[in-house]
Amino acid sequence: MSGSAAALAERLGRLPAPPGPFRPRFWRSPIRGPWLTSVFGLVLLLGIPVLFVTGALSYAAYNPDLDPLNDQTPDKGVLGFYLFDWPTDPSWLYRLTQGVHVTLGVVLVPVLLAKLWSVIPKLFEWPPARSAAHALERLSLLMLVGGAVFEFATGILNIQLHYVFPGSFYTLHFYGAWVFIAAFAVHVALRLGRMVRALRSRSLLVELRTGRTGTRPEPPDADGLVAPEPAPPTIARRGALALVGSGSLALLVVTAGQSIGGRLRGTALLAPHNRDRDSGPNGFQVNKTAAAVGVTAAMVGPDWRLELHGSGPGRVFTREQLLALPQRSARLPIACVEGWSTEDQHWSGLPLADLAALAGLPDAANVLVESVQPPGPYTSVVLRGNQIRDPRSLLALRVNGAELSLDHGYPARIIVPANPGVNNTKWVGRLTFRTGPA
Repeated sequence: MSGSAAALAERLGRLPAPPGPFRPRFWRSPIRGPWLTSVFGLVLLLGIPVLFVTGALSYAAYNPDLDPLNDQTPDKGVLGFYLFDWPTDPSWLYRLTQGVHVTLGVVLVPVLLAKLWSVIPKLFEWPPARSAAHALERLSLLMLVGGAVFEFATGILNIQLHYVFPGSFYTLHFYGAWVFIAAFAVHVALRLGRMVRALRSRSLLVELRTGRTGTRPEPPDADGLVAPEPAPPTIARRGALALVGSGSLALLVVTAGQSIGGRLRGTALLAPHNRDRDSGPNGFQVNKTAAAVGVTAAMVGPDWRLELHGSGPGRVFTREQLLALPQRSARLPIACVEGWSTEDQHWSGLPLADLAALAGLPDAANVLVESVQPPGPYTSVVLRGNQIRDPRSLLALRVNGAELSLDHGYPARIIVPANPGVNNTKWVGRLTFRTGPA
């Protein structure tokens, strides 16, 4: 800390603390202390890296290196690093990784709130900074709390399809994740030793056997979490742990079914895609309806044609001509970034590999898929060569033995194993197979 900054900190330290939460005696809970904070912190220490890794895997699944269409994050620089080609096997891979990401994110909400409650006196510490190390810790704490609240809040709003963001959720969540994980790493480096000592200071089994009447405050701590004038306990530490744990369990029950499927799908009360489903072959979840994105029956009526481009002159096919070509079937789910997924559906149509051969590029490096959907952020996407060559990757024309419904992408849609749902483009109008980037 510079001399002027140190002098300022010293002057602030000589001033009396503002009234209210800036004064230690404002906080009176007898169970708040390093041990309880560390228990919640340990759960987050285990869970947050899983959230970050599964989020990074979701980023990789979009094939962000292929084309700006797949990743429109501005000025991402080194933050947008890419390590490997997203695979097509197993077909449920994205369903698993994104299901874990979303479900774990929801389940950790009570733990995060409890952790914030347990350290709230630190947010009002006075003076705000006493040294360079203290200032760094305070800054990391501000970034950590702000980043955590931002990431969890935007993620939950997204899975509920409540788009109130001042911009793209994808971009906001991407940059927010990097800010959060950087602050998290700094915070762990600064606090890990204290957390370990705090966890060793009390026995979890003893605390689980201690009721409210036997609850006593922890010894005074250097961090000021223990109340200097604690009030009588209204809940034991085991009660606080049970309250948080039951909240997480309840959220697990009402969330996980949207990814797991089967009988558990009926318990997914927080899943917006569980409601108002049609019956019949097309009676499975729809992320965006045709009406919601401006696709009308006239746009995909008798005049619809599929344009096929590659090496040499382009070709044009009617739907009847496509149906007359050799067809292939595949049983694949749809899994979306919001965490929901369908069960496996029986798709039939033309293998993308066969269409690449018809376009004169059987070894195409990628394919630009364009929809008749009016211009928007996801009306076009680029798929990788390994996705083209997988025999289960289809330009689907039918599902479960019936014509695709308009909401499911009639007259033709993409279906690729382990592909994020948004990249399984609906209402396809043009395929351009390419030997390299655009």
